[in-house]
Amino acid sequence: MSEPHEWDEQTWRARVNAVRAGRSLLPDRWPGGARCAVALSFDSDHETNELRDGGESVARLSWGEFGSRRGIPRIRRVLDKHGVKASFFVPAVSAMLHPDEQRELSDDGHEIGLHGWIHELNTRLDGATERELMLRAADTLESISGKRPVGMRTPSWDYSPNTLAIAQEMGLLYDSSLFSDDDPYEILADGEPTGMVELPVEWIRDDAVYFMMNRFGAQRPYTPPADVLDIFLREFEGAREEGGLFLLTMHPHVTGYRSRIFILDELLNRISEAGDCWVATHEQIARYCADQANLKRNTES
Repeated sequence: MSEPHEWDEQTWRARVNAVRAGRSLLPDRWPGGARCAVALSFDSDHETNELRDGGESVARLSWGEFGSRRGIPRIRRVLDKHGVKASFFVPAVSAMLHPDEQRELSDDGHEIGLHGWIHELNTRLDGATERELMLRAADTLESISGKRPVGMRTPSWDYSPNTLAIAQEMGLLYDSSLFSDDDPYEILADGEPTGMVELPVEWIRDDAVYFMMNRFGAQRPYTPPADVLDIFLREFEGAREEGGLFLLTMHPHVTGYRSRIFILDELLNRISEAGDCWVATHEQIARYCADQANLKRNTES
């Protein structure tokens, strides 16, 4: 195989253009005259972080269990306090380990979205295996929550060359794994519009990069919780000033601690005090953007 510096222009352009940002789907106005949209998401990885790597550490499995046992209840109390709904992206194995959690969240009006089978890395899979796991995960979440997921977030935001085609085949409304903008956009496949909404993510707006810990590696928490709140608030205020989307990713086993849960509470206090923000699930925001843009779905059979 040739080295990247040996590629001709056709080769590197094809690599870049396989999945690309198309037209902006930022609407002219948000529902009810809101100044910005707020999408809160929680990746309920739980025990699958250790299982995905074939790990046998009982301690790390118990860390994942904390996410369901204490993290989710604390998060739910804060969301209920502020009367808002959020999106929970759940690996199918997590859902099978904690089915009541998913059913209760869904029954309460929160969204359950695709997050892989066992938090696998898609770029390490062949296309057939990735497809089978995505379809099996969707079937599992539907059987447990009572509703088939309409959106996905790839585990670890790892997107293979096959991911988009599988999502199109599944008829998904949106993805939330890519980084090309702050605001919603239509995904292009080889330069062609797909009709799929992208709700972009960013590591800056993710709790894990500030708080994750690995005893046997170099990963150590380095940012005080108050500073993380400050970063999230600045991202929110920037979105509000521009009339855009503020999308935040958090993890129950990361943020669900006594010394960190105030971040979510205080953030929602500030959003509420602003008085002009639409807090909605990813599905609600994606549908609104698609409807406002008259987006035409391009699914594969």
